[in-house]
Amino acid sequence: MTKPQIAQPDNQSDNQSEKQTELLGQTQIEFRHVTKSYGENLVLDNINCEVKRGEFITMVGTSGCGKSTFLNMLLGTVAHTKGDILLEGNPIVAEPSPERGIVFQKYSVFPHLSVRENVAISKEFEASPILGRLFGEKRQHALEEADEWLNAVGLLAAKDKYPHELSGGMQQRLAIAQALIKHPKVLLLDEPFGALDPGIRKDMHKLVLALWQKYQLTIFMVTHDLNEGFYLGTRLWVFDKTRHDPHAPHRYGSTITFDLPIGKTDEASFQQIEQSLEASRLSA
Repeated sequence: MTKPQIAQPDNQSDNQSEKQTELLGQTQIEFRHVTKSYGENLVLDNINCEVKRGEFITMVGTSGCGKSTFLNMLLGTVAHTKGDILLEGNPIVAEPSPERGIVFQKYSVFPHLSVRENVAISKEFEASPILGRLFGEKRQHALEEADEWLNAVGLLAAKDKYPHELSGGMQQRLAIAQALIKHPKVLLLDEPFGALDPGIRKDMHKLVLALWQKYQLTIFMVTHDLNEGFYLGTRLWVFDKTRHDPHAPHRYGSTITFDLPIGKTDEASFQQIEQSLEASRLSA
């Protein structure tokens, strides 16, 4: 597969685009000796990494190895136990914020609202936290912005449909539009395509790559598909335990055992990762 060519955002000025481009390559996120445990259950152990603005990190590992916990710590819904997590040099806010958007495998919507209204409602809650509703010209502006994002994800023609009328692929397009309307600096994807048919999944790969390049996002994506991880990302991370105790399986946590730049990974490395993941599954 060939990744789409980079395109600049249509709704930004040249100066804004140039500023964004200048920021690409600068360190945006840092994990410094981060540990996460639940009581005696050590989930993640001594995570150390730096991520530059505009990178696309794909993460693989066996079930229960801490990938989703890592995403939730970035999102702010799960607090880390030790260490520091920095976003642009500042400690990450320990609660969800507009600068970090997330798309889950199972999306969340208001079933009584149309596609358009489901995208616009985050702008309404932002402007009116108590009522969650805008009126008049302000509401119209929110709906027009929702239309722009629906167009960006290829769902504008379905803007007046209701969630139950959408296919799986359309539902995920809606979830992405809901995340992007908040203009996040970082987009978190937790196995967003796992339940989709292969053909639809391929279309979603193209969409995510195009959005990543057009809006110069930093993306973290969890996947169980190693081939998907190699195709989509600029770096592939493997989460695994470096030590195992069969008598105390929760004594040791996972860490990042592989951190590979995509495009520089040979077949031997691919096979090594597959063997490592299979060994982890057997020992789980």
